[in-house]
Amino acid sequence: MGTVIQLKNQINNSYFQLKESVEDKLLLVDDKIKSKLVSKVDLVQKMTDYHLDTGGKKLRALLTLGSAKMCGYSKGTRDINLAACVELIHAATLMHDDVIDNGALRRGKKTLNKVWDNHSSVLVGDYLLSRCFEMMVEDGNIEVLKLLSSTSSKIAQGEILQLQHQGEVDMLEETYLKIISAKTAELFAAATKVGAILSDMQTKEKEALEFYGRNLGLTFQIADDTLDYNSEIKLFGKKIGQDFYEGKITLPIILLFQKADNQEREKLKDIFSKSLRNENDLDYTLSLIKKYDIIKACYQKAQHYINLASNSLSVFKDSNEKNILENLTSFSLSRNF
Repeated sequence: MGTVIQLKNQINNSYFQLKESVEDKLLLVDDKIKSKLVSKVDLVQKMTDYHLDTGGKKLRALLTLGSAKMCGYSKGTRDINLAACVELIHAATLMHDDVIDNGALRRGKKTLNKVWDNHSSVLVGDYLLSRCFEMMVEDGNIEVLKLLSSTSSKIAQGEILQLQHQGEVDMLEETYLKIISAKTAELFAAATKVGAILSDMQTKEKEALEFYGRNLGLTFQIADDTLDYNSEIKLFGKKIGQDFYEGKITLPIILLFQKADNQEREKLKDIFSKSLRNENDLDYTLSLIKKYDIIKACYQKAQHYINLASNSLSVFKDSNEKNILENLTSFSLSRNF
């Protein structure tokens, strides 16, 4: 296996601070999800139980709870219900993702489609989405319903756009940003905006949190894609090169293709045109990534979105939650899990 490129980042505890800040409500989110996923169909129950046992960061739920708390929401359990709803959308997209990508490992465990099969995984993902839409209707807020239903549509379109550009090493950076904006950033934006909607904030605050979430999501996905060429399984829950072997064109490959010479570009085209890539292909690609300092270049790109996200919170008064959310932008880049 090729050398894994290391990038030192300052440790940021904002994720754990956010988790601690809303810990009681996060436990209720877990309870809500479990209660919503109860099924009389044995296979559905087994698969959803398996999914819940894999854990996860629950970052999107935390963003809804943290945003609502920053905006002063304290009069009910709508934040809990909608945080659960956001997590169910995310979980459903992961199940569908693993089928599309033929994924074998997620969060250090076999994916649902590998334990069972693709057909069941797709249908259980659909089951999660249907439960989510039930919860949206139960909430009764038309603005929330429009936001989350629109977000689900955009995520699906992002998946299709990525499939459309599969294996294109000469993909434009603009196209990549469109893909990750739809696939990842839209749900982050919805998760944070929901917090403002629940709190009856003005348009200015709603738009600020939506902008914050979208740019946080872009940072998060760029970091995630970069970690695929910069991480060990014990640190991140997936093997280095997973995106590479699946033929996904992400920012490290796009920037590498821009900097590579003609001979290297032809080799990269050959590698990504193959139906299967091997360890030697990964070794070669990693050597070029090191040669052109691509990891650093990716993080520099992400820093732009960190600044945008952090600055967008200036419309809110100072608070512990605001400080945590501001610092969370840097965490999304420095994390190793």
